Amino acid sequence: MVDIDISKKTFVPFLACGLISGLAITAPGCDVAEDLAKQCGLVCPDNGIAEGNASISGVVSIDAFFGAVIAVRDAAATVSGNVRGELEGIAASLEIEGYQELSFDELALAVQGGLQAKFEANLEGGLTISFEPPRCQANVDIAVQAAAECDVDVDPGMIEVQCMGSCEVSAEVAAQCEAEGTLECTGKAPDFSCSGTCSGSCQLDVAAGCSGTCSGTCSGECSACVGGECETDGMGNITNCAGSCSANCEGTCELEAGGECGGRCEGECTYMPAEGGCEAGATAKCDVSAMADVECQGGCEGDVQPPEVSAECQASVEAKAEASVECTPPSLSVEFQFAAGLDADAQAEFKIWLEGFKTRFAAMAAASAKLDGVSVALEGLLSASVDLIPNVIADLEAEGGLDLSATIGLSCALTEAEFVGEALAGATTDVTGSLSAFTMISGSVSGG
Repeated sequence: MVDIDISKKTFVPFLACGLISGLAITAPGCDVAEDLAKQCGLVCPDNGIAEGNASISGVVSIDAFFGAVIAVRDAAATVSGNVRGELEGIAASLEIEGYQELSFDELALAVQGGLQAKFEANLEGGLTISFEPPRCQANVDIAVQAAAECDVDVDPGMIEVQCMGSCEVSAEVAAQCEAEGTLECTGKAPDFSCSGTCSGSCQLDVAAGCSGTCSGTCSGECSACVGGECETDGMGNITNCAGSCSANCEGTCELEAGGECGGRCEGECTYMPAEGGCEAGATAKCDVSAMADVECQGGCEGDVQPPEVSAECQASVEAKAEASVECTPPSLSVEFQFAAGLDADAQAEFKIWLEGFKTRFAAMAAASAKLDGVSVALEGLLSASVDLIPNVIADLEAEGGLDLSATIGLSCALTEAEFVGEALAGATTDVTGSLSAFTMISGSVSGG
């Protein structure tokens, strides 16, 4: 028996030429000698990974891997582009000249400097932004589809994907979750009394702590006041507060990032129901990571455990699942104190600017959360790329050898493998640059 090593590039042309000559007589669809190989599909495609084509080898598991590389590369480029767009928007609001021509790192540095100057000119002690981690949802269907496309031994109708987090569930599953104490409801607070986290308007008829924006009377220091000048009563309380309150607030507390509400929660409440399930109209979610055979009604907030597939397909399925994750911009809680003597017009101008900045910062926070997952996918693909093609070749030989089509297809895959490294390296650069930029901007709003 003769061992065939298709990594020896000189072997393929001789083998192909000999066999194609024999096929010329018997293959009715291939009657033009000079186009014979191309007509029979025995040549490498003109377009490859760089052009977004994953159909290179004709071997399902290898082409699925190429598809995963493209998906992750494109996800990294798209999200990185979004981060750049938000940075440029902030730069424009800070009137930074020539920001379009700056490199990613230069742009982040310029924005960081512009923010520092903005805060020093308007505030005492800087500005602090706090928020809960962005909510990210994995698309369960993508993991199922990726498994079916890669592993020919997988029955699409029998594929099971486990959500390792929380998701919306049916009424039947919600009842089971309630019994186990893992049911979470989001909607109107029962009788406007929120035992959990209130997001939005909280009416405080009795003075209480406010972790958001206090509109009313503040018994401590207030970061901003209606009209610019703070007014006090005979007890030293600020009566026209319209910002963060260092003590108790009486009036309306806007909990943009969510928080406890000691009054009437007129916004959205996330709570654990006492009994009887969620209120009508509320969304029922529960942690299903420890529950078997539970079907999520929507996306999974948490990791998705891909279905069992062959070793050659594992990295591809996991990477496509990570690339499909979508993250929602979080609500932000902002604390600051206007500089002494800053007039009402300057305060109003800063508030208008701040609203735009908050929107862009929240979008960057969501992008950063998605890029964390993309980074994990990149690591998995880089690790798998080392042995994938050699392992597939060994498996095919063990199953009975390589025919002409497989031999040429694998030769094409070996050639295309050179571009896998380039694609993953470019994606890694996009991810690290974007994460670094967000870290820099986050440092500017940490209250320093």
